[in-house]
Amino acid sequence: MKVVITGGAGFLGKKLAQRLLAEGSLVGPSGKPEKIDELVLFDVVQSPIGQGDARVTSIAGDIADKAQVDLLIGNDTDSVFHLAGVVSAGAEADFDLGWRVNLDGTRHVLEACRALPRPARLVFTSSIAVYGGALPEVVQDDTVLTPKTSFGVQKAVIELLLSDYSRKGFIDGRALRLPTIAIRPGKPNKASSSFTSSIIREPLNNVKAVCPVTPDMKLWLMSPRQAIECLIHGHNLGAEAFGQRQVLNLPGVTVTVRDMVDVLGRIAGEPATRLIRWEPDPAIQRIIHTWPTRWDMSRAHMLGFKGDPDFESIVRAFIKDDLVG
Repeated sequence: MKVVITGGAGFLGKKLAQRLLAEGSLVGPSGKPEKIDELVLFDVVQSPIGQGDARVTSIAGDIADKAQVDLLIGNDTDSVFHLAGVVSAGAEADFDLGWRVNLDGTRHVLEACRALPRPARLVFTSSIAVYGGALPEVVQDDTVLTPKTSFGVQKAVIELLLSDYSRKGFIDGRALRLPTIAIRPGKPNKASSSFTSSIIREPLNNVKAVCPVTPDMKLWLMSPRQAIECLIHGHNLGAEAFGQRQVLNLPGVTVTVRDMVDVLGRIAGEPATRLIRWEPDPAIQRIIHTWPTRWDMSRAHMLGFKGDPDFESIVRAFIKDDLVG
């Protein structure tokens, strides 16, 4: 089978590609595990994953270029993981870029899938940013969407498009709303939540970090390791598991920033926590404050999705999987 990953050079895209290559199979059109014969990684730069592996093709391009996307998703495509996009603060700062990449790019992916001889299975990474403002104490999968950022609005629009394309039988789609992913390897990016990784990652490498929110700020987190598990599990579930509701909130862990720093201290020692400088940024706090932190996970658990047990397990997974130095 042929699998396409958009955003294949991003940190989640690379981890997903590595996992798929290691396992060598996914549930295919037959409804049973099938061998992955071709894995195509698409991003603004070529992905370094799979160099020398005959199964891998890495392509650099523009997801907002329809002609490129049409070539990317050819008639032999069976599954697409659509991870490409402009992140939250980036989409907020550059309104036109956010809509061009996040919405127009996704429309091109959907239309390319629609043109296939048989419906492809499409996994879309949505976000908790589809919620915001005044919310019930506990958020459900079907809580009314009230995004308060351009990024959140873009994700919400795409969820509706994916659901409609699935209803029409053009695709076999599922949109998985990711919690904030921490701890990310590498360097800070333009995501509003980038600090959730840097305040742990940098001190573990004996580097100073800045926290732009107050210690009592609550967050809903998931490790990269568990995110990959959920993406693959979400792909492998049949359409009947989702029924008429193709959108799902994924399980996470609710912690305060103070909880995170306390865990860092227990694992790396008190000196590591002193590398964090607290400099509240009103713009970042305003965005993060709109995101909910309590969720009803009964449907996700019923479908077999699992979150991390606690934040300490997230930190230890990062140390094992990604810590450099």
